Amino acid sequence: MNAADQKRLLGDVEAFCEEIRPVEELCYVEHRFNEQVIPLAHKHNLLGMILPAAYGGRDADTVTYVRALTRIGREGTGVRTFFSGHMSIGEYPILTWGTEEQKRRYLPAAGRGDKVLAFGLTEPEAGSNPLEMQMTYERRGEHFVLNGVKYLISNAGIATTIVTFAYPKGRRGRISAFILDTRGPGFACEDLTAKMGMPTANTAMFELTDYAVPAANLLGQEGEGFRIAMGTLVSGRLSVAAGCLGVIEDCLAEAVTYAKDRQQHGKPIAKHQLVQEHIAAIEMHRFATESVVFRAAEAKDASNREPADGDLKARSELLAAQAKLFAANAAWDAADRAVQVFGGRGWSTLYRPGRHLQDVRVCRIYEGTDEILKLRVAAAVLGKEYEAYK
Repeated sequence: MNAADQKRLLGDVEAFCEEIRPVEELCYVEHRFNEQVIPLAHKHNLLGMILPAAYGGRDADTVTYVRALTRIGREGTGVRTFFSGHMSIGEYPILTWGTEEQKRRYLPAAGRGDKVLAFGLTEPEAGSNPLEMQMTYERRGEHFVLNGVKYLISNAGIATTIVTFAYPKGRRGRISAFILDTRGPGFACEDLTAKMGMPTANTAMFELTDYAVPAANLLGQEGEGFRIAMGTLVSGRLSVAAGCLGVIEDCLAEAVTYAKDRQQHGKPIAKHQLVQEHIAAIEMHRFATESVVFRAAEAKDASNREPADGDLKARSELLAAQAKLFAANAAWDAADRAVQVFGGRGWSTLYRPGRHLQDVRVCRIYEGTDEILKLRVAAAVLGKEYEAYK
């Protein structure tokens, strides 16, 4: 992406963020889904950032896309999660593994917002180990018929299209991936609102009962689903890490402004040493997270340029895991410290740090829990023969 296009895209992201903030503030207080995210993202042409121009997108490289998601992350993990679900793990697998016909059918419409995408991997009994999923499929003529439940899926309640995964019936064989249109008979969906945070984002579960998916909607080859899922999670992890960097940036800005304005003991609390300790820690989180996240983004771009290079691919996958693990924990601590700087007001979700604290906690769970990512990092250091799960 050239510098002029990058500048225009990031300018559009800034305009979107300025417009979405007052809406998000109100929706958060009222604990309701922010229905303006999609129309405002469409207005500013942000729904196809990662798509090539041939599919109506803006052809953003990974570094530029990470910059965009970092800025969006300042507006809240719920807002950023929509973009991750729609693009990083929605458009990305279709763009990467889809046929040309599938790309033409889904990606331009997704870039316009005519289709809303989601990624359906997690199940009630299959979280950190997707191989334990229970959703099944069988071939019947020109369709695959799917049965099962997916759980805690971002965007599922608003999605028109979900990339989902299932075993052959009887679990005899390997997982396959499907592009699922949600409007047919046998699709039931329920929004999940009993959440610790992200009240403005859509999270849902869905059940498929003898749900017919056209054979033309098989994503990749039959049996390649696990590889597609794991490859998509690399993109997802980078998007989460970028959003967490945005959370840290916003927590720092809010804490600094409040500390300078708030008077206690005859002076601004910014002059109190223990408050300065929190400010310094948040800044160090920002500094370190920015370095890690953009190093991972650069590695992903390098791998994208040389897709046949296994070493570049392995490096980008490891750095995405490291970036997500580091950023999620740094953002959690930064939000906690910002709440402490705000004192009693920090406990209120009328103020931004408290909202960030509630929302960013999920980033240590979805797209790979802390524990799974630590095992991934440890195996990279020790060697593959020491992998915990073999």
